[in-house]
Amino acid sequence: MKQNKQVIDNVLDLIGKTPLIKLNNVTSDLEGEYLAKVEAFNPGHSTKDRIALYIIEEAERRGILNPGDTIIETTSGNTGFSIAMVSVIKGYECVLAVSSKSSADKIDMLKALGAEVYVCPAHVTADDPRSYYQVAKRLHEEIKGSVYINQYFNELNIEAHYKTTGPEIWEQTQGEITHLVACSGTGGTISGTAKYLKEKNKNIKIIGVDAYGSVLKKYHETREFDADEIYPYRIEGLGKNLIPTATDFDVIDEFVKVSDEESAHTTREIAKTEGLFVGYTSGAAMQAIKQLNLEGEFDKNSKVVIIFPDHGSRYMSKVYSDEWMEEQGFFDSKNEATVKRIQYI
Repeated sequence: MKQNKQVIDNVLDLIGKTPLIKLNNVTSDLEGEYLAKVEAFNPGHSTKDRIALYIIEEAERRGILNPGDTIIETTSGNTGFSIAMVSVIKGYECVLAVSSKSSADKIDMLKALGAEVYVCPAHVTADDPRSYYQVAKRLHEEIKGSVYINQYFNELNIEAHYKTTGPEIWEQTQGEITHLVACSGTGGTISGTAKYLKEKNKNIKIIGVDAYGSVLKKYHETREFDADEIYPYRIEGLGKNLIPTATDFDVIDEFVKVSDEESAHTTREIAKTEGLFVGYTSGAAMQAIKQLNLEGEFDKNSKVVIIFPDHGSRYMSKVYSDEWMEEQGFFDSKNEATVKRIQYI
């Protein structure tokens, strides 16, 4: 029977090859050209689809993961969704330890895919037995025939992006990229992509985006872990209270810190000016661009690629909720006009 090439075998075949979309309006006051790598076009709506599929298939190839096994992971939501999606197609059970900072939207999506979800307090130390790191480790010990993905300390996290995201960006820009700006959480996305791009052109500048309340920027600059840098912040999937080995700090040129409030407003601005309904970390990456522009980082010859990691649907109860924004104190006299009320007739 002749195969119909217009029919996709399953959703996993749609992972990767996401578009590079020129930003025209949110960047109108900036010098240079700005291109967004919109990872929401993956079937699981985030860049984490890439590592979920790659790590699971590598585990299968190495004989670590076998039919009937359970996959366990620590996640702020996106990796969990991607792992749950791959597990559905491949027939594995999925158990996830999730940070309480994750939006209700993300947690509901995980349950919708059949994952067993353990919600763990966000603002505890990494070695606290209640932290999602320690809960995942405990579950792995307790559940027979389980495999712990451990994205924060798994070199395959970097390798997945070295083999996919980096080559895609190089080809899509025809090698003309001058800067890569990407948020850093586990660090796999920025590290793998940067490693590939630096091999092609060592002069490409790699800029990581960190959060106030995270240790990554200071560690990059000093190679010292400073617990005094840690305090609660709202952005999900950005920054860390530990040092992930899935971050290759040597391929990152500098880090920029962004605030919760400015990143939230910039996220909403992207939707209203570009028609791109992206997540909180995408707003954080764009906010870093704005700050770097004020510092004179870019000129008319700059071709800047920004990774937009996920879709806005996962933040309906947060940055896209006027009520949540007001609760955080993110609306003031300067930006109250952005609040739109629904009128019932």
